Amino acid sequence: MFGKRIADGNGPTQPAQLPVPTESGVADAVPPPLKPQQAMAPPAKSVAPKQPDPAQAEAAPRSEEYYAIKTTIFNALIDTIDLSQLAQLDTTSAAEEIRDIVTEIISIKNVVMSIAEQESLLQDICNDVLGYGPLEPLLARDDISDIMVNGADAVFIEVGGKVEKTNVRFRDNAQLMNICQRIVSQVGRRVDEASPICDARLMDGSRVNVIAPPLALDGPTLTIRKFKKDKLTLDDLVRFKSITPEGAKVLGIIGASRCNVLISGGTGSGKTTLLNCMTGYIEPDERVITCEDAAELQLQQPHVVRLETRPPNLEGVGMVTMTDLVKNCLRMRPERIIVGEVRGHEAFDLLQAMNTGHDGSMGTIHANSPRESLSRLESMITMGGFNLPSKTIREMIAGSIDVVIQAARLRDGSRKITHVTEVLGMEGDVIITQDIFLYEIKGEDEDGNIVGQHNSTGIARPNFWDRARYYGLEAELAAALDASEV
Repeated sequence: MFGKRIADGNGPTQPAQLPVPTESGVADAVPPPLKPQQAMAPPAKSVAPKQPDPAQAEAAPRSEEYYAIKTTIFNALIDTIDLSQLAQLDTTSAAEEIRDIVTEIISIKNVVMSIAEQESLLQDICNDVLGYGPLEPLLARDDISDIMVNGADAVFIEVGGKVEKTNVRFRDNAQLMNICQRIVSQVGRRVDEASPICDARLMDGSRVNVIAPPLALDGPTLTIRKFKKDKLTLDDLVRFKSITPEGAKVLGIIGASRCNVLISGGTGSGKTTLLNCMTGYIEPDERVITCEDAAELQLQQPHVVRLETRPPNLEGVGMVTMTDLVKNCLRMRPERIIVGEVRGHEAFDLLQAMNTGHDGSMGTIHANSPRESLSRLESMITMGGFNLPSKTIREMIAGSIDVVIQAARLRDGSRKITHVTEVLGMEGDVIITQDIFLYEIKGEDEDGNIVGQHNSTGIARPNFWDRARYYGLEAELAAALDASEV
Protein backbone atom coordinates (compact mmCIF):
# COMPACT_ATOMS: atom_id res chain seq x y z
CA MET A 1 0.00 0.00 0.00
CA PHE A 2 1.15 3.51 -0.76
CA GLY A 3 1.49 6.52 1.46
CA LYS A 4 2.13 4.97 4.88
CA ARG A 5 4.36 6.76 7.39
CA ILE A 6 7.52 4.81 8.18
CA ALA A 7 8.10 4.27 11.88
CA ASP A 8 11.82 5.11 11.93
CA GLY A 9 11.25 8.42 10.19
CA ASN A 10 14.09 7.98 7.70
CA GLY A 11 13.79 10.14 4.61
CA PRO A 12 15.31 13.18 2.96
CA THR A 13 16.95 15.53 5.44
CA GLN A 14 15.42 18.63 3.88
CA PRO A 15 12.11 17.77 2.20
CA ALA A 16 10.40 20.39 0.11
CA GLN A 17 8.07 22.55 2.19
CA LEU A 18 4.36 22.32 1.45
CA PRO A 19 1.87 25.03 2.39
CA VAL A 20 0.17 24.44 5.73
CA PRO A 21 -3.57 25.10 5.81
CA THR A 22 -4.97 27.93 7.91
CA GLU A 23 -8.43 28.45 9.30
CA SER A 24 -9.34 30.70 6.42
CA GLY A 25 -7.47 28.73 3.80
CA VAL A 26 -9.53 25.53 4.03
CA ALA A 27 -12.45 25.50 1.66
CA ASP A 28 -15.69 23.71 2.48
CA ALA A 29 -17.01 23.78 -1.05
CA VAL A 30 -16.61 20.65 -3.14
CA PRO A 31 -14.32 21.44 -6.09
CA PRO A 32 -14.59 19.59 -9.40
CA PRO A 33 -12.93 16.14 -9.50
CA LEU A 34 -9.23 15.89 -10.26
CA LYS A 35 -8.37 16.03 -13.92
CA PRO A 36 -6.35 13.07 -15.21
CA GLN A 37 -3.28 15.21 -15.83
CA GLN A 38 -3.38 16.39 -12.21
CA ALA A 39 -3.34 12.88 -10.78
CA MET A 40 -0.13 11.80 -9.17
CA ALA A 41 1.42 8.79 -10.86
CA PRO A 42 1.82 5.81 -8.51
CA PRO A 43 5.34 5.33 -7.20
CA ALA A 44 7.60 2.60 -8.46
CA LYS A 45 7.69 0.86 -5.11
CA SER A 46 5.12 0.89 -2.35
CA VAL A 47 5.50 1.72 1.32
CA ALA A 48 4.49 -0.89 3.87
CA PRO A 49 1.27 -0.12 5.76
CA LYS A 50 1.02 -0.01 9.52
CA GLN A 51 -1.92 -2.39 9.58
CA PRO A 52 -0.53 -5.94 9.67
CA ASP A 53 -3.58 -7.42 8.01
CA PRO A 54 -4.93 -5.50 4.99
CA ALA A 55 -7.89 -7.86 4.84
CA GLN A 56 -9.21 -6.41 8.09
CA ALA A 57 -9.04 -2.86 6.76
CA GLU A 58 -10.88 -3.92 3.62
CA ALA A 59 -13.53 -5.92 5.48
CA ALA A 60 -14.57 -3.19 7.90
CA PRO A 61 -17.74 -1.49 6.62
CA ARG A 62 -17.65 2.29 6.35
CA SER A 63 -20.61 4.53 7.17
CA GLU A 64 -22.01 7.24 4.93
CA GLU A 65 -20.84 9.78 7.51
CA TYR A 66 -17.28 8.49 7.14
CA TYR A 67 -17.38 8.94 3.35
CA ALA A 68 -18.87 12.45 3.74
CA ILE A 69 -16.06 13.46 6.13
CA LYS A 70 -13.46 11.90 3.85
CA THR A 71 -14.81 13.82 0.83
CA THR A 72 -14.76 17.13 2.71
CA ILE A 73 -11.22 16.64 3.99
CA PHE A 74 -9.94 15.37 0.66
CA ASN A 75 -11.32 18.40 -1.17
CA ALA A 76 -9.79 20.70 1.44
CA LEU A 77 -6.45 18.93 0.98
CA ILE A 78 -6.54 19.37 -2.80
CA ASP A 79 -7.32 23.10 -2.36
CA THR A 80 -4.44 23.47 0.08
CA ILE A 81 -1.65 21.31 -1.30
CA ASP A 82 0.73 22.21 -4.13
CA LEU A 83 0.78 19.18 -6.41
CA SER A 84 3.84 20.38 -8.31
CA GLN A 85 5.88 20.47 -5.09
CA LEU A 86 4.42 17.17 -3.93
CA ALA A 87 5.56 15.55 -7.17
CA GLN A 88 9.17 16.38 -6.32
CA LEU A 89 9.12 14.35 -3.10
CA ASP A 90 9.77 10.66 -2.72
CA THR A 91 6.92 8.39 -1.66
CA THR A 92 7.72 8.37 2.06
CA SER A 93 8.17 12.14 2.35
CA ALA A 94 5.05 12.85 0.29
CA ALA A 95 3.00 10.53 2.50
CA GLU A 96 4.30 12.22 5.66
CA GLU A 97 3.47 15.69 4.33
CA ILE A 98 -0.03 14.59 3.35
CA ARG A 99 -0.64 13.02 6.75
CA ASP A 100 0.57 16.16 8.56
CA ILE A 101 -1.70 18.42 6.51
CA VAL A 102 -4.72 16.11 6.83
CA THR A 103 -4.19 15.90 10.60
CA GLU A 104 -4.22 19.70 10.82
CA ILE A 105 -7.33 19.93 8.62
CA ILE A 106 -9.11 17.47 10.95
CA SER A 107 -8.10 19.62 13.91
CA ILE A 108 -9.22 22.87 12.26
CA LYS A 109 -12.60 21.46 11.29
CA ASN A 110 -13.13 19.95 14.76
CA VAL A 111 -13.92 16.54 13.32
CA VAL A 112 -14.62 14.07 16.12
CA MET A 113 -13.08 10.68 15.28
CA SER A 114 -11.53 7.82 17.18
CA ILE A 115 -7.83 7.14 16.77
CA ALA A 116 -8.57 4.08 14.64
CA GLU A 117 -10.98 6.00 12.40
CA GLN A 118 -8.49 8.84 11.99
CA GLU A 119 -5.69 6.42 11.08
CA SER A 120 -8.00 4.73 8.56
CA LEU A 121 -8.93 8.12 7.09
CA LEU A 122 -5.27 9.17 6.82
CA GLN A 123 -4.41 5.93 5.06
CA ASP A 124 -7.35 6.20 2.64
CA ILE A 125 -6.46 9.76 1.65
CA CYS A 126 -2.78 8.86 1.16
CA ASN A 127 -3.90 6.00 -1.06
CA ASP A 128 -6.16 8.34 -3.04
CA VAL A 129 -3.37 10.81 -3.73
CA LEU A 130 -0.34 8.52 -4.11
CA GLY A 131 -1.73 5.09 -4.96
CA TYR A 132 -4.77 3.35 -6.35
CA GLY A 133 -7.28 4.61 -3.80
CA PRO A 134 -9.72 2.06 -2.37
CA LEU A 135 -8.04 -0.71 -4.37
CA GLU A 136 -4.89 -0.61 -2.25
CA PRO A 137 -6.10 -2.94 0.56
CA LEU A 138 -7.24 -5.45 -2.08
CA LEU A 139 -3.97 -5.27 -4.02
CA ALA A 140 -2.07 -5.87 -0.76
CA ARG A 141 -3.83 -9.20 -0.21
CA ASP A 142 -2.03 -12.16 -1.74
CA ASP A 143 -5.04 -14.49 -1.50
CA ILE A 144 -7.09 -12.52 -4.06
CA SER A 145 -6.80 -13.68 -7.67
CA ASP A 146 -9.25 -11.26 -9.33
CA ILE A 147 -10.60 -7.79 -8.54
CA MET A 148 -13.74 -6.76 -10.45
CA VAL A 149 -15.02 -3.19 -10.17
CA ASN A 150 -18.48 -2.64 -11.68
CA GLY A 151 -18.86 1.09 -11.17
CA ALA A 152 -18.11 3.11 -8.04
CA ASP A 153 -20.34 1.15 -5.63
CA ALA A 154 -19.81 -2.49 -6.63
CA VAL A 155 -16.43 -4.17 -6.07
CA PHE A 156 -16.11 -7.95 -6.22
CA ILE A 157 -13.12 -10.21 -5.57
CA GLU A 158 -12.31 -13.84 -6.25
CA VAL A 159 -10.79 -15.77 -3.35
CA GLY A 160 -10.15 -19.48 -3.57
CA GLY A 161 -12.07 -19.73 -6.82
CA LYS A 162 -15.21 -18.13 -5.34
CA VAL A 163 -16.49 -14.63 -6.17
CA GLU A 164 -17.69 -12.43 -3.30
CA LYS A 165 -18.76 -8.82 -2.89
CA THR A 166 -16.68 -6.47 -0.74
CA ASN A 167 -17.45 -3.36 1.30
CA VAL A 168 -15.00 -1.33 -0.79
CA ARG A 169 -16.45 1.58 -2.71
CA PHE A 170 -15.21 4.64 -4.56
CA ARG A 171 -16.18 8.24 -3.89
CA ASP A 172 -17.85 8.45 -7.31
CA ASN A 173 -17.33 7.33 -10.90
CA ALA A 174 -14.98 10.28 -11.45
CA GLN A 175 -12.57 8.92 -8.84
CA LEU A 176 -12.79 5.44 -10.35
CA MET A 177 -12.08 6.82 -13.83
CA ASN A 178 -9.18 8.83 -12.45
CA ILE A 179 -7.61 5.68 -10.98
CA CYS A 180 -8.17 3.77 -14.24
CA GLN A 181 -6.36 6.52 -16.15
CA ARG A 182 -3.58 6.48 -13.58
CA ILE A 183 -3.09 2.73 -14.06
CA VAL A 184 -3.06 2.68 -17.87
CA SER A 185 -0.89 5.81 -18.18
CA GLN A 186 1.93 3.95 -16.42
CA VAL A 187 2.35 1.71 -19.46
CA GLY A 188 1.84 4.47 -22.02
CA ARG A 189 -1.81 3.81 -22.78
CA ARG A 190 -4.98 5.84 -22.40
CA VAL A 191 -8.65 5.30 -21.71
CA ASP A 192 -11.35 7.90 -22.35
CA GLU A 193 -14.53 8.34 -24.36
CA ALA A 194 -12.57 8.31 -27.62
CA SER A 195 -10.75 5.10 -26.64
CA PRO A 196 -12.99 3.41 -24.05
CA ILE A 197 -11.39 -0.07 -24.08
CA CYS A 198 -7.85 -0.62 -22.81
CA ASP A 199 -5.62 -3.53 -21.77
CA ALA A 200 -2.77 -2.68 -19.41
CA ARG A 201 -0.82 -4.10 -16.48
CA LEU A 202 0.34 -3.13 -13.03
CA MET A 203 4.01 -2.88 -12.17
CA ASP A 204 3.97 -6.42 -10.72
CA GLY A 205 2.64 -7.82 -14.01
CA SER A 206 -1.00 -8.14 -12.93
CA ARG A 207 -3.30 -7.93 -15.94
CA VAL A 208 -5.70 -4.97 -16.16
CA ASN A 209 -8.70 -4.39 -18.41
CA VAL A 210 -10.71 -1.17 -18.44
CA ILE A 211 -13.91 -0.42 -20.32
CA ALA A 212 -15.31 3.05 -19.79
CA PRO A 213 -18.54 4.91 -20.61
CA PRO A 214 -20.31 5.20 -22.97
CA LEU A 215 -19.70 1.48 -23.57
CA ALA A 216 -20.00 0.62 -19.85
CA LEU A 217 -23.45 1.85 -18.86
CA ASP A 218 -23.04 1.71 -15.06
CA GLY A 219 -19.73 3.55 -14.87
CA PRO A 220 -16.13 2.52 -15.57
CA THR A 221 -15.57 -1.23 -15.28
CA LEU A 222 -12.14 -2.34 -14.11
CA THR A 223 -10.91 -5.94 -13.98
CA ILE A 224 -7.55 -6.88 -12.45
CA ARG A 225 -6.11 -10.39 -12.68
CA LYS A 226 -3.62 -10.49 -9.81
CA PHE A 227 -0.55 -12.68 -9.63
CA LYS A 228 0.90 -14.01 -6.45
CA LYS A 229 4.03 -12.30 -5.18
CA ASP A 230 5.75 -15.69 -4.88
CA LYS A 231 6.31 -17.33 -8.26
CA LEU A 232 4.58 -20.69 -8.46
CA THR A 233 6.37 -23.82 -9.61
CA LEU A 234 5.20 -27.28 -10.64
CA ASP A 235 5.91 -28.40 -7.07
CA ASP A 236 3.34 -25.85 -5.89
CA LEU A 237 0.82 -27.25 -8.38
CA VAL A 238 1.46 -30.72 -6.93
CA ARG A 239 0.83 -29.32 -3.45
CA PHE A 240 -2.44 -27.78 -4.69
CA LYS A 241 -3.33 -31.22 -6.18
CA SER A 242 -3.61 -29.72 -9.65
CA ILE A 243 -1.36 -32.53 -10.94
CA THR A 244 0.30 -35.62 -9.47
CA PRO A 245 4.06 -35.69 -8.72
CA GLU A 246 4.56 -38.10 -11.62
CA GLY A 247 2.57 -35.87 -13.95
CA ALA A 248 4.60 -32.84 -12.84
CA LYS A 249 7.80 -34.75 -13.58
CA VAL A 250 6.57 -35.53 -17.09
CA LEU A 251 5.65 -31.87 -17.64
CA GLY A 252 9.13 -30.85 -16.50
CA ILE A 253 10.70 -33.26 -18.98
CA ILE A 254 8.43 -31.89 -21.73
CA GLY A 255 9.69 -28.37 -20.98
CA ALA A 256 13.34 -29.37 -20.66
CA SER A 257 13.38 -31.49 -23.84
CA ARG A 258 12.16 -28.51 -25.89
CA CYS A 259 8.82 -29.87 -27.02
CA ASN A 260 6.53 -27.34 -28.69
CA VAL A 261 3.72 -26.88 -26.17
CA LEU A 262 0.22 -25.40 -26.49
CA ILE A 263 -1.56 -24.73 -23.18
CA SER A 264 -5.33 -24.72 -23.55
CA GLY A 265 -8.06 -23.70 -21.12
CA GLY A 266 -10.93 -21.39 -20.31
CA THR A 267 -10.87 -18.00 -18.63
CA GLY A 268 -9.30 -18.16 -15.18
CA SER A 269 -8.24 -21.78 -15.56
CA GLY A 270 -4.57 -21.04 -14.83
CA LYS A 271 -3.08 -21.08 -18.34
CA THR A 272 -0.61 -18.25 -17.71
CA THR A 273 0.39 -19.69 -14.32
CA LEU A 274 1.03 -23.08 -15.92
CA LEU A 275 3.01 -21.43 -18.72
CA ASN A 276 5.16 -19.66 -16.12
CA CYS A 277 5.76 -23.00 -14.39
CA MET A 278 6.74 -24.69 -17.67
CA THR A 279 9.27 -21.96 -18.48
CA GLY A 280 11.06 -22.80 -15.24
CA TYR A 281 12.65 -25.75 -17.08
CA ILE A 282 14.24 -23.61 -19.78
CA GLU A 283 18.04 -23.66 -19.56
CA PRO A 284 19.58 -20.38 -18.39
CA ASP A 285 21.78 -20.09 -21.51
CA GLU A 286 18.82 -20.11 -23.92
CA ARG A 287 17.63 -16.88 -25.53
CA VAL A 288 13.88 -16.56 -24.92
CA ILE A 289 11.63 -13.95 -26.55
CA THR A 290 8.10 -13.38 -25.26
CA CYS A 291 5.27 -11.67 -27.16
CA GLU A 292 2.22 -10.48 -25.22
CA ASP A 293 -0.67 -8.04 -25.42
CA ALA A 294 -0.01 -7.01 -21.82
CA ALA A 295 3.29 -8.26 -20.39
CA GLU A 296 2.43 -10.66 -17.56
CA LEU A 297 4.82 -13.60 -17.93
CA GLN A 298 7.35 -13.88 -15.11
CA LEU A 299 10.32 -15.71 -16.55
CA GLN A 300 13.35 -16.20 -14.30
CA GLN A 301 15.95 -16.87 -16.99
CA PRO A 302 18.74 -14.30 -17.42
CA HIS A 303 18.43 -14.01 -21.23
CA VAL A 304 14.83 -12.95 -21.83
CA VAL A 305 13.53 -10.32 -24.27
CA ARG A 306 9.98 -9.13 -23.51
CA LEU A 307 7.88 -7.63 -26.29
CA GLU A 308 4.44 -6.04 -25.98
CA THR A 309 1.88 -5.00 -28.57
CA ARG A 310 0.87 -1.36 -28.93
CA PRO A 311 -2.57 0.13 -29.71
CA PRO A 312 -2.98 2.94 -32.26
CA ASN A 313 -2.41 6.54 -31.14
CA LEU A 314 -4.87 9.45 -31.31
CA GLU A 315 -4.41 9.70 -35.07
CA GLY A 316 -5.19 6.00 -35.48
CA VAL A 317 -1.66 5.04 -36.54
CA GLY A 318 1.30 3.36 -34.89
CA MET A 319 -0.42 0.11 -33.94
CA VAL A 320 1.86 -2.90 -33.51
CA THR A 321 0.04 -6.22 -33.58
CA MET A 322 0.96 -9.63 -32.23
CA THR A 323 1.65 -10.76 -35.81
CA ASP A 324 4.21 -7.96 -36.18
CA LEU A 325 5.94 -9.03 -32.97
CA VAL A 326 6.08 -12.73 -33.87
CA LYS A 327 7.45 -11.91 -37.35
CA ASN A 328 10.09 -9.66 -35.82
CA CYS A 329 11.04 -12.41 -33.34
CA LEU A 330 12.35 -14.51 -36.20
CA ARG A 331 14.99 -11.82 -36.90
CA MET A 332 16.18 -11.67 -33.28
CA ARG A 333 17.93 -15.04 -33.09
CA PRO A 334 15.46 -16.62 -30.69
CA GLU A 335 15.94 -20.11 -29.32
CA ARG A 336 12.43 -20.19 -27.89
CA ILE A 337 9.42 -18.00 -28.74
CA ILE A 338 6.67 -17.74 -26.13
CA VAL A 339 3.36 -16.15 -27.10
CA GLY A 340 1.27 -15.10 -24.11
CA GLU A 341 -2.00 -15.85 -25.86
CA VAL A 342 -2.74 -16.93 -29.42
CA ARG A 343 -6.00 -15.27 -30.43
CA GLY A 344 -5.66 -14.30 -34.10
CA HIS A 345 -3.80 -14.99 -37.29
CA GLU A 346 -0.45 -14.73 -35.46
CA ALA A 347 -1.08 -18.46 -34.97
CA PHE A 348 0.25 -18.97 -38.50
CA ASP A 349 3.52 -17.19 -37.73
CA LEU A 350 3.93 -19.12 -34.45
CA LEU A 351 3.48 -22.43 -36.24
CA GLN A 352 5.97 -21.31 -38.88
CA ALA A 353 8.48 -20.52 -36.13
CA MET A 354 7.94 -23.91 -34.50
CA ASN A 355 8.45 -25.55 -37.89
CA THR A 356 11.70 -23.74 -38.68
CA GLY A 357 14.04 -24.67 -35.86
CA HIS A 358 12.67 -22.80 -32.85
CA ASP A 359 11.95 -25.91 -30.79
CA GLY A 360 10.55 -25.47 -27.31
CA SER A 361 8.24 -22.61 -28.25
CA MET A 362 5.06 -22.25 -26.18
CA GLY A 363 1.75 -20.44 -26.24
CA THR A 364 -1.71 -20.42 -24.67
CA ILE A 365 -5.13 -20.57 -26.29
CA HIS A 366 -8.74 -20.42 -25.12
CA ALA A 367 -10.38 -23.79 -25.70
CA ASN A 368 -12.32 -26.44 -23.78
CA SER A 369 -10.33 -29.51 -24.83
CA PRO A 370 -7.08 -30.42 -26.62
CA ARG A 371 -8.98 -31.43 -29.74
CA GLU A 372 -10.88 -28.15 -29.75
CA SER A 373 -7.67 -26.15 -29.31
CA LEU A 374 -6.29 -27.63 -32.54
CA SER A 375 -9.54 -26.79 -34.33
CA ARG A 376 -9.35 -23.23 -33.03
CA LEU A 377 -5.81 -22.89 -34.34
CA GLU A 378 -7.05 -23.94 -37.76
CA SER A 379 -9.92 -21.45 -37.57
CA MET A 380 -7.59 -18.58 -36.59
CA ILE A 381 -5.32 -19.27 -39.54
CA THR A 382 -8.30 -19.45 -41.89
CA MET A 383 -9.74 -16.16 -40.57
CA GLY A 384 -6.35 -14.53 -41.15
CA GLY A 385 -6.98 -14.67 -44.89
CA PHE A 386 -4.47 -17.39 -45.71
CA ASN A 387 -5.79 -19.21 -48.76
CA LEU A 388 -4.53 -22.61 -47.77
CA PRO A 389 -6.36 -25.95 -48.01
CA SER A 390 -7.62 -27.32 -44.69
CA LYS A 391 -5.40 -30.38 -45.02
CA THR A 392 -2.31 -28.21 -45.46
CA ILE A 393 -3.15 -26.22 -42.31
CA ARG A 394 -3.74 -29.41 -40.33
CA GLU A 395 -0.45 -30.88 -41.54
CA MET A 396 1.28 -27.70 -40.37
CA ILE A 397 -0.40 -27.96 -36.95
CA ALA A 398 0.44 -31.67 -36.61
CA GLY A 399 4.04 -31.00 -37.59
CA SER A 400 4.46 -28.06 -35.21
CA ILE A 401 2.64 -28.87 -31.96
CA ASP A 402 4.11 -31.72 -29.88
CA VAL A 403 2.04 -31.53 -26.68
CA VAL A 404 -1.27 -29.92 -25.68
CA ILE A 405 -1.85 -29.38 -21.95
CA GLN A 406 -5.43 -28.70 -20.88
CA ALA A 407 -6.16 -26.67 -17.75
CA ALA A 408 -9.64 -26.24 -16.27
CA ARG A 409 -11.32 -24.52 -13.36
CA LEU A 410 -13.88 -26.86 -11.81
CA ARG A 411 -17.18 -25.82 -10.29
CA ASP A 412 -15.74 -25.81 -6.74
CA GLY A 413 -13.17 -23.22 -7.80
CA SER A 414 -10.22 -25.62 -7.91
CA ARG A 415 -7.92 -25.65 -10.93
CA LYS A 416 -6.75 -28.92 -12.41
CA ILE A 417 -4.61 -30.08 -15.32
CA THR A 418 -7.18 -32.35 -16.95
CA HIS A 419 -5.29 -33.55 -20.05
CA VAL A 420 -1.70 -34.02 -21.12
CA THR A 421 -2.09 -34.92 -24.78
CA GLU A 422 0.53 -35.39 -27.48
CA VAL A 423 -0.02 -34.83 -31.19
CA LEU A 424 1.05 -37.86 -33.21
CA GLY A 425 0.49 -36.70 -36.78
CA MET A 426 -2.07 -37.07 -39.56
CA GLU A 427 -4.21 -39.98 -40.63
CA GLY A 428 -5.99 -38.96 -43.79
CA ASP A 429 -7.45 -35.50 -43.08
CA VAL A 430 -7.61 -35.97 -39.30
CA ILE A 431 -5.03 -34.95 -36.71
CA ILE A 432 -4.25 -37.93 -34.45
CA THR A 433 -3.75 -37.27 -30.74
CA GLN A 434 -2.92 -39.49 -27.78
CA ASP A 435 -3.67 -38.81 -24.11
CA ILE A 436 -0.88 -39.45 -21.60
CA PHE A 437 -2.63 -38.23 -18.43
CA LEU A 438 -6.32 -37.64 -17.75
CA TYR A 439 -8.18 -36.25 -14.75
CA GLU A 440 -11.24 -38.29 -13.81
CA ILE A 441 -13.94 -36.79 -11.57
CA LYS A 442 -15.28 -39.29 -9.01
CA GLY A 443 -17.84 -37.10 -7.22
CA GLU A 444 -17.74 -34.57 -4.39
CA ASP A 445 -17.19 -34.63 -0.63
CA GLU A 446 -19.48 -33.37 2.12
CA ASP A 447 -18.11 -29.83 1.71
CA GLY A 448 -18.98 -29.71 -1.98
CA ASN A 449 -15.38 -30.06 -3.17
CA ILE A 450 -14.71 -32.08 -6.30
CA VAL A 451 -13.12 -35.49 -5.69
CA GLY A 452 -11.13 -36.99 -8.51
CA GLN A 453 -7.78 -38.39 -9.52
CA HIS A 454 -5.21 -38.14 -12.28
CA ASN A 455 -4.77 -41.37 -14.19
CA SER A 456 -2.05 -42.44 -16.58
CA THR A 457 -3.39 -43.95 -19.80
CA GLY A 458 -0.63 -46.58 -19.75
CA ILE A 459 1.45 -45.09 -22.57
CA ALA A 460 4.93 -46.36 -21.74
CA ARG A 461 6.74 -44.78 -24.71
CA PRO A 462 5.20 -41.46 -25.78
CA ASN A 463 5.92 -39.87 -29.13
CA PHE A 464 8.43 -37.39 -27.64
CA TRP A 465 10.55 -40.24 -26.21
CA ASP A 466 13.30 -39.74 -28.80
CA ARG A 467 13.45 -36.04 -27.99
CA ALA A 468 13.78 -36.84 -24.27
CA ARG A 469 16.55 -39.34 -25.08
CA TYR A 470 18.37 -36.68 -27.11
CA TYR A 471 18.52 -34.53 -23.97
CA GLY A 472 19.43 -37.48 -21.71
CA LEU A 473 16.07 -37.53 -19.93
CA GLU A 474 14.66 -40.87 -21.10
CA ALA A 475 15.44 -42.66 -17.81
CA GLU A 476 13.60 -40.00 -15.78
CA LEU A 477 10.68 -40.10 -18.24
CA ALA A 478 10.45 -43.89 -18.02
CA ALA A 479 10.56 -43.80 -14.21
CA ALA A 480 7.81 -41.14 -14.04
CA LEU A 481 5.56 -43.05 -16.46
CA ASP A 482 6.12 -46.34 -14.62
CA ALA A 483 5.35 -44.72 -11.25
CA SER A 484 2.16 -43.16 -12.59
CA GLU A 485 0.77 -46.58 -13.52
CA VAL A 486 0.97 -47.90 -9.94
